[in-house]
Amino acid sequence: MFTGLSAFPLTPLRDDRFDERAYTGLVTRLAEAGVDSVGALGSTGSYAYLDREERGRVARAAVRSAGEVPVIVGIGSLRTSHVRALAEDAQRAGAAAVLLAPVSYQKLTDEEVFGLYEEVTAELSVPLVVYDNPATTHVTFSDELYARVAALPNVAAIKIPPVPLDPVAARERVDAVRRAVPDHVSVGVSGDGSAATGLAAGCRAWYSVVAGTVPGAVLPLARAALDGDTATADAESERLRPLWDLFAAHGSLRVVAAIAEHLGLVAPHCLPRPILGLPADQRERVARVVGDLGLG
Repeated sequence: MFTGLSAFPLTPLRDDRFDERAYTGLVTRLAEAGVDSVGALGSTGSYAYLDREERGRVARAAVRSAGEVPVIVGIGSLRTSHVRALAEDAQRAGAAAVLLAPVSYQKLTDEEVFGLYEEVTAELSVPLVVYDNPATTHVTFSDELYARVAALPNVAAIKIPPVPLDPVAARERVDAVRRAVPDHVSVGVSGDGSAATGLAAGCRAWYSVVAGTVPGAVLPLARAALDGDTATADAESERLRPLWDLFAAHGSLRVVAAIAEHLGLVAPHCLPRPILGLPADQRERVARVVGDLGLG
């Protein structure tokens, strides 16, 4: 479950309500494509914008639609008590694992971050993935904090931020994380544009935004990288450079939502307000990239 390609789908809305039909279609699409796991309610899944009832519906729909593919459900929230309740909901829904980022409004200290994971893992009956996403949470993990959290019960994996594009620097970064955590804890990379480098540097999982909407576009890259065929993986990543450039310019969430809307997989304006998505001229650029790369 904590190796290979983990696909993170959107949580589409229609008229400001969870569009369960479209979501079911997205997750079914991922299972049929052969991804290794589904990451429901990650940042791409807009978990922070949904209430507990909505998140319960999403978790149940994901597990039901994924079939035999394991589902990792995000449980991040501002208050520890809310995280614990969401963890219980995810487990009742049949989640194979949970994903937790230390969401904050007030800046958290390392001790507060550790305390969050300590309290939540003590009650879990499924594995937990530590989600290090400083761009959205404004919490930065040190290697020392990785080590403390990874030693807690039920911690099975860490999702690290994008690695440097330089292969030597990427290897040094991944090696440093690996030295900090126990051998049984999987280290996986996020940041689709640097995924090939991260996998070549020793990460065993890729937590992917693109795979959540167009899995076929990145499965060859993932399989090649995990098989040690770095030349093919690098070539596939370079082929997708126009997409990575869009991500860098506009953020992966808005771009992947535009892709899903262009392909008719979700309703227009599927993101939670106040997020507006891309303007018309940038949507046209996305459509051209979709066509040029044969995404779909």
